Amino acid sequence: METNHKIIFGDSSSLKTVSDDSIDLVVTSPPYPMVSMWDDVFGSLDSKIKNLLDSGKNDKAFELMHQKLDVHWQSIFGVLKEGGILCINIGDSTRTFNDIFKLYNSHSRILTSCISIGFSSLPSILWKKSTNSPNKFMGSGMYPVGSHVTLEHEHILIFRKGSRRKFKTKEEKNNRHESAFFWEERNKWFSDTWHGIQGKLQDIDDGDRERSGAFPFELAYRLINMFSVKNDVVLDPFLGTGTTTKAAICSQRNSIGIELSNSFSRIIEDELYNCKDFCNSYIERRFKNHTDYINERLSLDKEVKHKLHNHNFPCISYQESKILVNSISSIDQESSNFKIKYEKLID
Repeated sequence: METNHKIIFGDSSSLKTVSDDSIDLVVTSPPYPMVSMWDDVFGSLDSKIKNLLDSGKNDKAFELMHQKLDVHWQSIFGVLKEGGILCINIGDSTRTFNDIFKLYNSHSRILTSCISIGFSSLPSILWKKSTNSPNKFMGSGMYPVGSHVTLEHEHILIFRKGSRRKFKTKEEKNNRHESAFFWEERNKWFSDTWHGIQGKLQDIDDGDRERSGAFPFELAYRLINMFSVKNDVVLDPFLGTGTTTKAAICSQRNSIGIELSNSFSRIIEDELYNCKDFCNSYIERRFKNHTDYINERLSLDKEVKHKLHNHNFPCISYQESKILVNSISSIDQESSNFKIKYEKLID
């Protein structure tokens, strides 16, 4: 049991090195248009963006930023397999130009673009960022009219390419059974509102920028387990510090990560090469959460009908009965490629 993970450093053209119809799932979070920390990134892609911002033509700059992202969504459509899923974590932004404050709706702009490309839009998720202070306010404080609502959530847009994925062979069906999630995880993960996910500290020591914009590990981990099966290939074309690859390693999926900034190479490679203990602790905690849930249910004399055959422990539904939880036995690195070996989790 092993997975392979490839890291590519380069611009949007790097997606051309990924074969068409080869990716099962994309989990990503692009640079956010009209968030000042990303101005230089977008400006490096097109000098017109910087000129538009400098001249106060912010709406045109916003549109041009999204046109740069549109190229990625078009390329992703090509590399996804039929039935493949695209998950985009994106936040809207607020900004003031020429003393005019306004909201820039990135999630709706991306939604429109992806539908026009040919994606089918699926129900999306809002996740409330726990890092925001509850007493934070914006605008004129306690006075009416001038105050405005704070942005304390982000969007996870979910799309499918083509028709629903089918599992036809005995091997495909068995792998899907082993990749199932627990009953209590399903009830939590498949809600359209997520709470309690801690944001990741974003300060970094990098020559290009001081903050990474990384999304939380739990967010990527959930999406990978919800919308792929073991040994699938997961792509992140905006890899950042490597969160999606790390979650793919933890979930026994293969992955490809593309990152624009070559100066992130040390951060990413250190993060992945040294993630064994973190991932195994995470996997063990996931299984313990299940055992705690079942034990609490049994203590309340609630019914538990089924059993995890691979782990000799009860579960709620038959669909969970063949779950196989593996832990990481080794991580080998060759340049920017990683090979991960697994073994059955000791109960």
